[in-house]
Amino acid sequence: MTEATTSLSPSPSSLRVCRADYADPVHARALVQLLDSYARDPAGGGKPLSDFAKTHLVKELAARPQAFSVLAFDGDEAVGLVNCIEGFSTFACRPLVNIHDVAVLPGHRGRRIAEKMLALVDEIARERGACKLTLEVLQGNLGAVKLYERVGFGGYQLDPAMGQARFFQKWLD
Repeated sequence: MTEATTSLSPSPSSLRVCRADYADPVHARALVQLLDSYARDPAGGGKPLSDFAKTHLVKELAARPQAFSVLAFDGDEAVGLVNCIEGFSTFACRPLVNIHDVAVLPGHRGRRIAEKMLALVDEIARERGACKLTLEVLQGNLGAVKLYERVGFGGYQLDPAMGQARFFQKWLD
């Protein structure tokens, strides 16, 4: 990666997009606040983060070398977050990066902040030797779908006759 921070200026504010430093208290606080805001949004499930998650999230991300986050600041205000976890593509025999969370505060949406954060994610993923980026998005989150398609994402399939991949989950409580 050529630079960890990209300075961008959407009028009239000053937007700064950077790789999060989990040891930086400003970044740590921003990460938790932004993820909590996203969790409270209908696209994030509509419920706040648990006290456990708020207390332990940054420490747990920092303990995982395969994790990284990108933050966006409008001046001193944290306005955007992307959390990523590196995985592995067995078919390509190379790392991949799963974009796990993308969040922009409601009052800052529509300014292509997520697009700018995703550009830095792309750069970091390439630095890591990743073969692809992956993500999941709810069908009803039309703004996010439009964003992802605009920046080059598409539905996943191996053989069109088999259809597109579906995302499943199973909680292990």
